[in-house]
Amino acid sequence: MTQLGVSEDELRETFVRSSGPGGQKVNKTSSCVQLVHVPTGLSVKCQQERSQLLNRFLARRLLLDRIERLQRGLVEAEKTRQERIRRQKRKRSKRAKEKILQDKHHQAEKKVQRARPMISDGD
Repeated sequence: MTQLGVSEDELRETFVRSSGPGGQKVNKTSSCVQLVHVPTGLSVKCQQERSQLLNRFLARRLLLDRIERLQRGLVEAEKTRQERIRRQKRKRSKRAKEKILQDKHHQAEKKVQRARPMISDGD
């Protein structure tokens, strides 16, 4: 935490009841930990284990990982990667589709020209 410049007083920690399987134990205890880093507004919720102490540790680790990614600019790199994928999957215009189709027909004609000529038996 000290390497990233995060102190305990910057964190707001709340405990809520977990959800999902676990039955009566889950319904009676507040073992789910919700951490908020106030300066950045990043929020993490952890309910991986039944122990509140272990969930506190895991939540801090998750939050610090996110803060580190934010500081190193990995979030920006991820956004650019997603934008590139979105552009690739975007629907092509009608003109672009026609051009691609023309190129395919042209390539097919070249392949036909490369084929061996048929030799017919002359009687």
